[in-house]
Amino acid sequence: MKKLLICLLLLVTALAGGCASDSGKTTAAAPAAATAQPAAPDFSFTYLNGEKASLATLRGKPVFLNFWATWCPPCVGEMPHFNTVYPRYKDKIAFLAISLDDSMQEASDFMQQKGYSFPAGYGNINDLAGKYNIQGIPTSLLLDAQGNIIASKVGSMTEAELEDFLNKAL
Repeated sequence: MKKLLICLLLLVTALAGGCASDSGKTTAAAPAAATAQPAAPDFSFTYLNGEKASLATLRGKPVFLNFWATWCPPCVGEMPHFNTVYPRYKDKIAFLAISLDDSMQEASDFMQQKGYSFPAGYGNINDLAGKYNIQGIPTSLLLDAQGNIIASKVGSMTEAELEDFLNKAL
């Protein structure tokens, strides 16, 4: 039922650009001096290895947060770029790819089968869609070290676009 609801929600947006609603729209939050940056809502999730955590545990350095699903072709298409870029940025930026699949096992099997090494977890789509106003996937957010949203992108990214996105936090 959850997958059907997501598919219906994304049906219109899927026609415009894969699973994304804004066809690659990137936004950056205004500088702190001009306007307060929006804080990313905290949420609990489970890493695919079974460890429980929350977004707040990643504070202290910038965070790259991505919402994805195994059934979303644009999501799957950008994941090799995450795997390539992650080793170069992991000491400077925390990575977290949150699966919105029907089960954690689907995401875990997918990540293991592909041999991806970047941190991934499983989240509650009903909770996260509301908190983050997720209208299409993939959706990527960049948070500063205090947990404020400094950039967002709906739609998949190439490796170069991902690096440009990440560099906004450095």
